[in-house]
Amino acid sequence: MVIFVAKKNGKKKKKNNKKKNLYFVITAIVLIIIAAALTIYVVATNKKGDNTEIAYTELIREIGDGNVEKVEMTTGSTTVKVKLKDETDERKCIVPNTQAFVELIQSKVEDGNNIELNQKKPNVFITIFSNLFTLLPTILLVVLFVMLFKLQGLGDKSKVYDTETTKSKITFGDVAGLDEEKQEMIEIVDFLKNPDKFYEMGAKIPRGVLLCGKPGTGKTLIAKAIAGEANVPFISMSGSEFIEMFAGLGASRVRKLFEKAKKIAPCIVFIDEIDAVGSRRTSGSGAESENNQTLNQLLVEMDGFDTEETIIVLAATNRPEMLDKALLRPGRFDRQINIALPDLNGREAILKIHAKDKKFAENIDLKNIAEDTAGFSGAELANILNEAAIIATINKHNAITNKDIEDATKKVTIGIEKHSRVVSEKDKKLTAYHEAGHAIVSSQLETQKDIKEVSIIPRGVAGGYTMYKSNEDKYYISKTEMEEKLVSLLGGRAAEKIALNDISTGASNDIEVATQIAKDMIVKYGMSDDLGPIYIDTEKDPYELQLFGEKFGDAVGAEVKIMIDNAYVKAQKLILNNMDKLNKVAEALIEKEIISAEEFQDLIRE
Repeated sequence: MVIFVAKKNGKKKKKNNKKKNLYFVITAIVLIIIAAALTIYVVATNKKGDNTEIAYTELIREIGDGNVEKVEMTTGSTTVKVKLKDETDERKCIVPNTQAFVELIQSKVEDGNNIELNQKKPNVFITIFSNLFTLLPTILLVVLFVMLFKLQGLGDKSKVYDTETTKSKITFGDVAGLDEEKQEMIEIVDFLKNPDKFYEMGAKIPRGVLLCGKPGTGKTLIAKAIAGEANVPFISMSGSEFIEMFAGLGASRVRKLFEKAKKIAPCIVFIDEIDAVGSRRTSGSGAESENNQTLNQLLVEMDGFDTEETIIVLAATNRPEMLDKALLRPGRFDRQINIALPDLNGREAILKIHAKDKKFAENIDLKNIAEDTAGFSGAELANILNEAAIIATINKHNAITNKDIEDATKKVTIGIEKHSRVVSEKDKKLTAYHEAGHAIVSSQLETQKDIKEVSIIPRGVAGGYTMYKSNEDKYYISKTEMEEKLVSLLGGRAAEKIALNDISTGASNDIEVATQIAKDMIVKYGMSDDLGPIYIDTEKDPYELQLFGEKFGDAVGAEVKIMIDNAYVKAQKLILNNMDKLNKVAEALIEKEIISAEEFQDLIRE
């Protein structure tokens, strides 16, 4: 989330913070007073907490026998204290009828029994706190709700945006790898800077622009850049900030947001993670009803722009399929821009931007790094360079080396290297054959990537890993490639079975990934010869399979099993045909723990 705040806003926020602190203090004082009152009441009523009780029938018998020395009672109370002649401590008794009890004592006194009867008036202080104690749960609930509403009110008031917002320092020059997307954004900047020329032509300014893309692709960065280029006020909120536990506050915040935007137009309203507030409406109650109200208010506000109000709503999400259709229609979000993962040139440009303030060794080639990071987002590339700088600093290097960048890439993609983990010789051998199986099988498949590194050093949750060269941007994957990917994934399990005559849990993730790929091939990509080109998404609709008949689900499961079984058979054949290579690679891994691409090629070369 991006927030641009003026200096005056800072003073307002400090005042609001002081008010919040004041309310917290008041809440604490009230609770302390209630706790003190409760303590006083308990102490006052139980200052002789070791008093034993006596049954009323037993008390009557003791009175009749003349064993009662003193009776003490409080007007209005059914609890009396009695002192027996043979006991030093007083005892308590619950009297069902105090008037009848007093008359009984008086009659015994008249008959000659020496019973001292003390009747006291109630203590006002104790009576008050006794009543407060009875009402304590109600008082606590009232205080709690009052303070929560006060704090919510302050939180709502704190989301005020001043017209004197600071200028964004980010421009389109800071955005790399998104040339086509930037061109779309340049048009929006032109709308904001020169709206009159569009009005004269009869064109309407887009109400909203939805930025879609995977996390880390630069959606928020583009929004900041638009604000910097257009030099207009930029109001930013996260979708989750609209949602509160109290009904109606989300809709209220939407109204206040757009009221402010209308006052400072032309401006940009940016809503990050809009799927938190813009997801499909339901007929549910409670929190779902609050979401519906907030979304309805957002729809109304986006429809309520006057044509002369130059307000553009930018929103970002990585789950556009979750959004309500009413939000996506023309007139609300007129444009949807998909922010894709950067290609080779885009990755190199992104690396150049993030490399500006870092020291690199002379032999560092950012293009080589870009070639080895196909499929990485801009945020991941920035993270790799940052981790490389940290590693170089820890290792006391004068500049970032290629080794630092390789270690950073492994750390980000696989996890931290765990040299301290104690691995038994049996597990070490099993891991070596497992990873060697992946490497050998992949090297025999035409469509699979070249081996970059094989290791049995634990990293993250993995006991070992096989890294592949990712030097090609792929936009489409063929059926043959996916089938061979299944074979490659099951190569580790096949090597365990054949070389060690046993299998382990080490292949669990491989099997999970392979099963998912097989399912996607059938129900998403239509690659089954028997079931044909169909698309089924059971995540959206769990009952979608039933549209094709009761036995269709069984047919899908059978197809998945056939694909997995065929891949496993092929993996075992490749292992059997290359046992010498498998043993060489596994033995090298046991000895060295890690082998490079060159070492691997030397081992498998006949």
